Amino acid sequence: MLNLSSDLQPEVTLAGEWFEHLRQHSKSRLGVTRASYGEGEQMAHDLMRRIADDLALEHRVDAAGNLYLTLPGRDRTLPAIMTGSHLDSVPEGGNYDGAAGVVAGMAMLARWRRAERQPRRDITVMCVRAEELSWFPAPYIGSRAAFGLLEPEALDTCLRPDTGRSLAEHMAEAGFAPDRIRAREKQLDVARIRCFLELHIEQGPVLVRKGLPVGIVTGIRGNLRYRDCHVTGRYGHAGAEPREARQDAVLAAVEFVSRLEQLWVEHERAGKDLVATVGRFHTDTSVHTMTKIPGEAWFSLDIRSEDNEVLLAIDRRLRAMAEEIGARRNVTIDLGAFTNALPGPIDKTQRTRLEALAQQLGIPAMPMASGAGHDSAVFANCGVPTAMIFVRNEHGSHNPDEAMELADFALGLTLLVAAVEEIDAA
Repeated sequence: MLNLSSDLQPEVTLAGEWFEHLRQHSKSRLGVTRASYGEGEQMAHDLMRRIADDLALEHRVDAAGNLYLTLPGRDRTLPAIMTGSHLDSVPEGGNYDGAAGVVAGMAMLARWRRAERQPRRDITVMCVRAEELSWFPAPYIGSRAAFGLLEPEALDTCLRPDTGRSLAEHMAEAGFAPDRIRAREKQLDVARIRCFLELHIEQGPVLVRKGLPVGIVTGIRGNLRYRDCHVTGRYGHAGAEPREARQDAVLAAVEFVSRLEQLWVEHERAGKDLVATVGRFHTDTSVHTMTKIPGEAWFSLDIRSEDNEVLLAIDRRLRAMAEEIGARRNVTIDLGAFTNALPGPIDKTQRTRLEALAQQLGIPAMPMASGAGHDSAVFANCGVPTAMIFVRNEHGSHNPDEAMELADFALGLTLLVAAVEEIDAA
């Protein structure tokens, strides 16, 4: 078993250098920016490709631009162990979200090379494209494309907000093959994958508050996302119209949001997993004014749970609420279209393995749900045995202040290496 004090120190040092390269070459005004199918993401892929060349690894780029870096095993007929994550970031984000999982995978392969050992089966690090929803409004673009699951229409209807150009255009410009993705050509074969293990920073405060360096994920929350909820009432004079005559879009929206929170509390009390966020809430700035009753309002909803039946039941409740509030207040509350990303089930065998290894290695760890979505959810829903390791990270995620300590990363890496070695030997 691994010696925590020294065995992985050369690889941890390398990882620190790789993280710094990523930071320096994707620095933006506040944090780092690595746009999906953009310069920053490509820089990160190029770095991993150079590291792979130094380690004499095999490499493959699929039709969507996902990069696979493989240490060949002795028996190449066996399904491969896969690990990895994404390399894009949100605008002005932090340096570790996604990248920590790829760097961990490459550090692990560097350790195998340094030890001059060959695994029994292939070990592959996947550098996934376009995981962050900030750039194109479709979830898990790279991983879903790899399994032939990306909706063909997404290639043309998903536009990057900073360029106004489609996903297909950006893919083609980068040298990839959107037509093959449009045809739902599979780039990965589930039967050829033994398991998928993803290391990722925790994106909330749980590990920090608990004083623990590592989390072992119990499940990945799915989500409902309503991008353009629209309330339509009637504009009117703020002083001249009595309450009962008003069709106030803002008050209707406020009541709807308040009822959503009550629904959340109801589920918490019943022991059901649920979180809800209203990310946007606004009137029309070109029309509204202090002395006008607002006739329109817009908001967005992001609702997450480990149980998709809970999510679908919530959708029914929300639509009933919208109809009831709208009828009573004489407005229309249109929730619009929504997307439903399925929760990612964690494989019980792989999770139990991680828990046992953490105990054997003396790594302080706790079980926890993943509130954020991850490419692991796609692997899991395709039937690949999947597990995740979280690493403590100060200040949350999707902001410039992500602050994962290398000492914590070393513990997560140690757990990943131990799990891969045990699976390979089984």
